[in-house]
Amino acid sequence: MASPVEVPSVTVHSRRGMVSSVDHLASNAGVAMLRAGGSAADAAVATSAMLAVTTQHMCGMGGDLWALIHHDGGAAQPDTLNASGWAGSGADPDAARAEGLSEIPLYGDIRASPVPGCVDGWMTLHGRHGRLSMAQVLAPAIDAAAGGFPASPHTVASIPHVARHPWATDYTAGGAPRIGSIIKRPGVARTLEAIADDGRDAFYLGEFGDGLLEMGRGEYTRSDLEHKHADWVDPVAVEAFGHTLWTTPPNSQGYLSLASAWIADGLDLPTDPDDPMWAHLLIESSRQAGYDRPDVLHQDADGQALVSPHHLTPRRDAISEGRAGDLRVPGAAGDTIYLCAVDENRMGVSLIQSNAGGWGSGLAEPSTRIFLHNRGLGFNLIPGHGAEYRSRRRPPHTLSPALVTNPDGSLRTVLGTMGGDSQPQVVLQMLARLLHCGQSPSRTVASGRWRLYGDTPTGFHTWADPSRLVVQIEGHAPAWASDLENKGHRTVTLERHDTAFGHAHLIDVRGDVLAGCADPRAMTGAAQGL
Repeated sequence: MASPVEVPSVTVHSRRGMVSSVDHLASNAGVAMLRAGGSAADAAVATSAMLAVTTQHMCGMGGDLWALIHHDGGAAQPDTLNASGWAGSGADPDAARAEGLSEIPLYGDIRASPVPGCVDGWMTLHGRHGRLSMAQVLAPAIDAAAGGFPASPHTVASIPHVARHPWATDYTAGGAPRIGSIIKRPGVARTLEAIADDGRDAFYLGEFGDGLLEMGRGEYTRSDLEHKHADWVDPVAVEAFGHTLWTTPPNSQGYLSLASAWIADGLDLPTDPDDPMWAHLLIESSRQAGYDRPDVLHQDADGQALVSPHHLTPRRDAISEGRAGDLRVPGAAGDTIYLCAVDENRMGVSLIQSNAGGWGSGLAEPSTRIFLHNRGLGFNLIPGHGAEYRSRRRPPHTLSPALVTNPDGSLRTVLGTMGGDSQPQVVLQMLARLLHCGQSPSRTVASGRWRLYGDTPTGFHTWADPSRLVVQIEGHAPAWASDLENKGHRTVTLERHDTAFGHAHLIDVRGDVLAGCADPRAMTGAAQGL
């Protein structure tokens, strides 16, 4: 077997608490909350808020949020937060079809932007599990927005996509920024200050909300903004790899991470990830778990039924060690940040926040210059379908945070990634490396990955035709390609440490010590301990 590929990452250890995210400034903000006596929830919200300032090209207050919380109250299951917004009351699928549309346009169209749930998510998570005041929690983000922050390499590279828009002047007023250039976001600072003082209504019914109503021209009503877009829901769970795996329910696609892990755990999966059979069986587990996703994923789907042995056993039985399965479409037929935090009481938060695709819809509320997500891409225009674009409906979501508990119910791991449709595939590989193969957090996060990719360039239509999926392999992954090709997979190899394979982070609880890692693909990410 080939020798392991060196990975440019280290496992960080800490005793009292840890935060891991895509941006070291955000991780710093979270650790500051832990140092001030705050909970993991305080740390997670502070980290998320800082990312809304520094990482607008991936997330922000104009997007959605999901979270899993293993808390020190000893509950049998993690608290699970769905802070994804619904389509406005003016959503009209008949009008869209009359325009000749077959799907919601991803960019430049307000219909791609359901009411954002992020701020409701912050307030709801903090309201149940926070210890510090919201003013304390948002203070680092307010300071960064008002006083400025240095532009990251990813931010600088992404600005040309929106530079032509007048609402991008926070980034372009001084000319094309360079890495390290100071960027100020006064509208975001003003909005965060209002939230700190007056709560969620200062956002949804204040300056941002007024601008959103004007932009929508009937897409939204004031009652849409008065409605709280964050709910405590029941998680989805399976037993696999000797642990209990938890994720968020539909309208999230998180069930795919658990379904593929359950399938893989019942196969003769090698413990050496360099073995091509390891990659083949995980790929086949993902393909069997996800091939009917477009038909079954919508807000009313039963997530636990989708990961039941009754549903998954036939999928597992269809897998062959010697060849790729022949999948057919059943019936008819981004950008994101992930962060995690653990405190000294071993409350763990697994949180994911997203614009969907890059700068989202490319539209921004002009006064605050907060960009709007395009999560409406999850809707379809099929009459009567559970995911049809309709008023006050939530679209299917790619966001897939995960949390792992030990047999005694104690916290083992919080983990997740960005990556559009590929998120469950990356989470599966991390779970297999960490729990089945016993690898360190740094090797689990930084090692080369595979992902399934469809015929469209967006990364959001992977399952439109599962018979045509390509296995993309990261450049520093083990030598899987030849064996996979011999088994019937179509493969293509991309660059080493390619961001197309996600920015993943994890924190693992190992007795009295926390062990964490931030994804080196993010370049500016950091796992920081207390």
